[in-house]
Amino acid sequence: MSTLTAAQRRVFISMASRRQKPGTGSSLDFLRTRTATFRWPDLSSALAPIPWATIGAVATRHYMPERMTHDLDIVIAVEDGRAAQEKLARAGYRLRGPLSIGGSTWTTPDGGTSIDVVEGRDDWWPAAIREAQENRDQQGLPILSLPYLVLMKFQSGRVQDFADITRMLGQADAPMLARVREVFAQRTPDERADLESMITLGKMEIQP
Repeated sequence: MSTLTAAQRRVFISMASRRQKPGTGSSLDFLRTRTATFRWPDLSSALAPIPWATIGAVATRHYMPERMTHDLDIVIAVEDGRAAQEKLARAGYRLRGPLSIGGSTWTTPDGGTSIDVVEGRDDWWPAAIREAQENRDQQGLPILSLPYLVLMKFQSGRVQDFADITRMLGQADAPMLARVREVFAQRTPDERADLESMITLGKMEIQP
């Protein structure tokens, strides 16, 4: 899936801001529902003691309605990459190959699930992964906290990521939004105007 440049992102946000009207085709009860219908492998025993966090579509179900996805995406610190590969191989996971963004892709021992192991290279990843250990979803998986998940998706730059960002921010409360703003001020201060636009778009969705 292609990514948007900063200029393309601003055009996308501007277009959405002009066209979006208050409300959504879904009920507010649905938007506020949190489920863990799809069960995913818990890699804690296979990777221990390496800390890891769930990212991608599986992580978003902690902050917005669950949506279908075909694989589990997790992140580890880049310095744990080699050790993680050794541990997964010993646990019976099968290596499929490298990821273009850094990391590797695997299948579970039964061949039923694809797992992407992203190696976080930015200096904020260790803190984000540590924070995730205290942020568990209904299944018990460690989930990247909302501020860092928004930051990660923002930097990824895919259209689906921006759709996820607006929906998650729209349902975040004031203290959580303050935390998101704090992380952006620290990590990517030049992008705060775009963040505010996406918060506004997200809040419009939950207006009656």
